[in-house]
Amino acid sequence: MKSRKAAVLVAGSWGTALAAVLADNGFDVALWSRNEAQVDEINSQHRNSRYLKDAELPEQIVATADMEQAASGAELVLFVAPSAAMRDVAKLAAPFIRADALIVHATKGFESGTYKRMTTVLAEELAVDAERLVVLSGPSHAEEVVRRLPTTVVVASSSLEAAEQVQDAFITQHFRVYTNKDVVGVEVAGAIKNIIALGAGLSDGLGFGDNAKAALLTRGLAEISRLGTAMGANPLTFAGLAGVGDLVVTCTSQLSRNWRAGSMLAEGLSLDEVLNRMGMVVEGVRTTNAAREISRQYGVEMPITDQLYQVLFRQKAPRSAVESLMGRGRTHETEETAGI
Repeated sequence: MKSRKAAVLVAGSWGTALAAVLADNGFDVALWSRNEAQVDEINSQHRNSRYLKDAELPEQIVATADMEQAASGAELVLFVAPSAAMRDVAKLAAPFIRADALIVHATKGFESGTYKRMTTVLAEELAVDAERLVVLSGPSHAEEVVRRLPTTVVVASSSLEAAEQVQDAFITQHFRVYTNKDVVGVEVAGAIKNIIALGAGLSDGLGFGDNAKAALLTRGLAEISRLGTAMGANPLTFAGLAGVGDLVVTCTSQLSRNWRAGSMLAEGLSLDEVLNRMGMVVEGVRTTNAAREISRQYGVEMPITDQLYQVLFRQKAPRSAVESLMGRGRTHETEETAGI
């Protein structure tokens, strides 16, 4: 039986976990990283200790710092670069990607400065049609996926055929995959839930309790839905895995980087101190700025996002931000959710 090759770019926690899923499904996986020491560790010890310290990786995963070696001949290329690095990684990979390769990304964020979605960035750099682009999202901690704990995600593409091909590539006994045609909704939900997770970490860090968190998740989902529908998304997407599913898992678990970052901010640490301690990308920080700008372009109110922006970039005290949210003028829940 002829082996199938997949390329995964890059070797962070989520990229490594998804590489393990592909390996479990019979792919020979080339896992790309710029870090030679990380490459050596993955190949010699089958571990990626910086990101998934206790996980043993399948032998079918071979790491490399050579992009040509990683991408050439792959029938599926999975981009899991941070949003700020996605364009640069795509440029590096573009010359080596097969013309018929499936292009997938699993990054939850917008491009800095342009505020473009990741499928837009990939389409521009790889010069591919939208029908060859697929986004993978949903409630999924890398630490649980690599341990083969039950996980369910969604893959979205304007092409049902492409989505189903990616579904077949990833679905296993432990990793269930649904399809969706709402690329905009899946990407917007995945990006903006990270903002709400920062707020959840702040709320928990301040000791505000379950009532406050329930309100934050519910009103946060309303913000995601308002902006997403204004951008052309299907409102039903936000009631699914990419919406409420991902929101719940990210806002209620200490495995969430964004939750942990919010909790540290509540302790009084500065944003720089938080990011230094984390040592990994916290997408919600960049996304807060991007979502604030996008919401202004579309004329959509996002009060939670606005207050988190003030905390992150204007040094507003977290407790004061909550007071500002609680002190907003009265309104009707269903009308506000609908953006009226």
